Amino acid sequence: MRQIPVTVLTGYLGAGKTTLLNRILSEEHGLRFAVIVNEFGEIGIDGDLVVDSDEEIYNMNNGCVCCTVRGDLIRVLSSLVKRRDIDGILLETTGLADPSPIIQTFFMDDDMRQGTLLDSVVTVVDAVHFDLSGDSATEAAKEAVEQVVYGDLLLLNKADLVGEDRLAAMEARIRALNPQARILRTTRCDAPIEEILGRRSFDLSRLLFLSPAMLDAPAKGAHESGVTSVSITLDGPVDVEKLREHLGSFLAEQGQDVYRCKGIMHAAGNAQRLVFQGVHMLLEVGFGAPWKDDEERISRAVFIGRGLDEAALRAGLEACRA
Repeated sequence: MRQIPVTVLTGYLGAGKTTLLNRILSEEHGLRFAVIVNEFGEIGIDGDLVVDSDEEIYNMNNGCVCCTVRGDLIRVLSSLVKRRDIDGILLETTGLADPSPIIQTFFMDDDMRQGTLLDSVVTVVDAVHFDLSGDSATEAAKEAVEQVVYGDLLLLNKADLVGEDRLAAMEARIRALNPQARILRTTRCDAPIEEILGRRSFDLSRLLFLSPAMLDAPAKGAHESGVTSVSITLDGPVDVEKLREHLGSFLAEQGQDVYRCKGIMHAAGNAQRLVFQGVHMLLEVGFGAPWKDDEERISRAVFIGRGLDEAALRAGLEACRA
């Protein structure tokens, strides 16, 4: 039975997983993939940020494939292993995902073991926001650390936004957590494609040495991190400058508790989608792909963090209407 290679792309909220996915799909490698995109928020955004390609994309929203929507992941994988027209599967996890139960999925029964080959777990690490203190008291810090521990390739991303001292300190911290993994410094996940695909670097024996009961662990319940998401849709166009100013002010004041925000907005007088992405106080706003002729132009935004005020978030975006 042919085994379909699977590459898991993981990393904390806003680290750059979708950027990495787009980079893989944009390369001229001649491979055809099935792509699974998992998002924590109720509304899917990342699926629409994936480059326009011929790949089939399976969106899984409103939960993590490591816990609440793991059954959906199993069902999709069970159907994909029967396919003969794909060369591999790319799985982008949510930023809050624990890689352990995801890895467990590929060894849960004979069909999955015989039908898939877990090629690599690639972890994107945010060079700006990764906690160097070693304090794993919070669930968020715990998830970020586990994503490093379970990766066999670690992309130290946004390396252009920090100094050499912090990069060196991060490499030392990451090396202490995972001495065997390969570490690459990247800017916008610009790792060579041959470093990402076809690695055959996933090593189950290493992980079983660290966690002997990993494959026998019971299924997890929902995350209890206190991290929540707010999803908002808006009818009608928004004013670009109003939106930019509002989001900048909002993140400057409350970015400490906003782990991730992202949106695809209908900008007044423009045929392209307006895309914003934020991580704590960092914000990017720019135009993306054009709207399709038959596509309904609805603005969608997702905020992920702690103590989010849904009414205030909605009112803030509604005030940006053109």
